[in-house]
Amino acid sequence: MTYDKLGTTDLKVSKICLGTMTFGEQNTEQEAHQQLDYAVDHDVNFVDTAEMYAVPSTKENTGLTEKYIGTWIAKGNRDKIILATKVTGPSAGLQYVSNNLGFSKNRIREAIEGSLQKLQTDYVDLYQLHWPERSTNFFGKRGYVHNPQDEWEDNFEDVVTTLDDLIREGKIRHWGISNETPWGTMKYLSAADHLAKPRPVSVQNPYSLLNRTFEVGMAEVSLREKIGLLVYSPMAFGLLSGKYHKKKDTDFSRLNKYKQMSRYDSEVCFEATGKYLAIAERYEMSLAQMSLAFINQQSFVTSNIIGATTMAQLKENIESARVVIGDEQLAEIEAVHNLMPNPAP
Repeated sequence: MTYDKLGTTDLKVSKICLGTMTFGEQNTEQEAHQQLDYAVDHDVNFVDTAEMYAVPSTKENTGLTEKYIGTWIAKGNRDKIILATKVTGPSAGLQYVSNNLGFSKNRIREAIEGSLQKLQTDYVDLYQLHWPERSTNFFGKRGYVHNPQDEWEDNFEDVVTTLDDLIREGKIRHWGISNETPWGTMKYLSAADHLAKPRPVSVQNPYSLLNRTFEVGMAEVSLREKIGLLVYSPMAFGLLSGKYHKKKDTDFSRLNKYKQMSRYDSEVCFEATGKYLAIAERYEMSLAQMSLAFINQQSFVTSNIIGATTMAQLKENIESARVVIGDEQLAEIEAVHNLMPNPAP
């Protein structure tokens, strides 16, 4: 396992991060603890969650992920991990999380107190804003379309001040953003600098062989401002495992079970994945490991957040940290990308 600094902090996080959004939906509490034990035993020291998890979120499963991690932490495991969680952004469909969704001072405080209680810890190492409050392009929106009726008002400095207060109180060590654009990222950085308060140290955005939009604008920001990418959905909800092409999927496979999650469920995604699968097989590696290794080698990536529903998947994903893709294979991957760029933004 390799480790990178989290932004400009002294924290070194493993290149593979354990994503946990299946805990409480596709994985039981016992299975969650098994995954956490296995990950830590295999040199993973970074765990990512969110107050609204599991996913897909329901009134019944919201908060279960943090609770399952909390019962594992209570066994004496807190010092083994660097722990990240998130405050939920505004969404009309998530009022069961809170009636006050957004990044007001009171809402952020409500969220962190709830997360700390469920996680059974006094602090989190990284606290992230799950998605922007304003109307912009994220969650599958390819381009920005301006909404003149957007009621959001610039509150970047207020958010930065609230997060700084939490750092001073010892409830969080650092903070980050998620599903952000170059404009939003630079606004947060500028606000922090103007107030002489801590900057965001990371950005958690989607990135995979089927979605390399981060390379357009965000990659330069990430490298020049030292705000590393924490990759989510590196496996495109399991499509990049190759199991759907090999007819090894089941009714319980994510794209089959949750039809409402259609970001990666399109003909062009399926076709592009088939081309990547052919490359992986030519070089005698699994598509999953090629997909993850490609991400691990990107200079702007700090950590790759993998998720698994089975221990076999978890093992394969963690082992991708040892896989190196050569120049010839990278050229073939690039040829497919140039032919079919970003089918799943």
